[in-house]
Amino acid sequence: MLLFIALAVSIGLVVIIGICYMSVSGLVGVVPQEDRTFLDPLPKSLRPLWPLVNFVVHHFGSRFSNKLVERTAVQLRLTSLTFLMNAHQFIALSIIGAVVASLLALLAMLALGSFSVLVLLGAIMLGYFYPRIWTRDVRRRRVAQILKHLSIYLDFLTLAVEAGLNINGAIQKAVEKGPEGPLRWELEHVLRDLKSGLNRTEALRRLDDRLRIQEVTNFVSAVVQAERMGAGLAKSLRFQSEQRRSERFQRAEKKAMEAPVKLVFPLLVFIFPITFIVLGFPIAMKFVQEGFL
Repeated sequence: MLLFIALAVSIGLVVIIGICYMSVSGLVGVVPQEDRTFLDPLPKSLRPLWPLVNFVVHHFGSRFSNKLVERTAVQLRLTSLTFLMNAHQFIALSIIGAVVASLLALLAMLALGSFSVLVLLGAIMLGYFYPRIWTRDVRRRRVAQILKHLSIYLDFLTLAVEAGLNINGAIQKAVEKGPEGPLRWELEHVLRDLKSGLNRTEALRRLDDRLRIQEVTNFVSAVVQAERMGAGLAKSLRFQSEQRRSERFQRAEKKAMEAPVKLVFPLLVFIFPITFIVLGFPIAMKFVQEGFL
């Protein structure tokens, strides 16, 4: 009798697993293959999750809030991740991150033999917002690289304009001679916009809208104002270059002045206690050997 019940339960489990597998396979099978020919390659950390991302986008992407999608698209454009994923894929990645984080938290609590709703909610929030924290870090590094190279590219533009080239030719020479980085890629984008038929003002305005960095906004405004008023472009670029170089030096001075303050905590927590132990141990041993302790 027990053998019959076990056999029936086993057959039922096999049937249920088979039905679930066929259902999931059918849902996955209708997801179209993504063409990434003209997109950036996926990082190794995202490749295992990407089929799940496309699955969520295909079946649930139409239910995402339009405001959330628009806000996410702006954030991806500012971090230059639009050639890696779109807004729907980023939202799906956040949802999958929340699910994975909650499962890991449940497994950890199961292993420890305890359960906490607050820990579970914290894991879900961390998993959902971690991609956004990552994009903010990408944005911070991108802005730092652009500000680092901006004065160099302004020098190239100034020299090219003073040599007799117009702003289009100056940007082309700056792209050819300038260092690798996000600013070079953005200037290449400006050249593509110019070749596609946009005027200089519109191409530079689109550059400013993609980056939204105050220093780049000042540069674009100076170029547009110089062309509109007929002022000397080389003189405006020279002033912009000197100002950006001065600001770069001021940022370096600020970081140098902040360094001693940031060193206080490591000194108090890690270095001073070890120093006192090294200096005090021989003295304590001397007192112990002479019987004072």
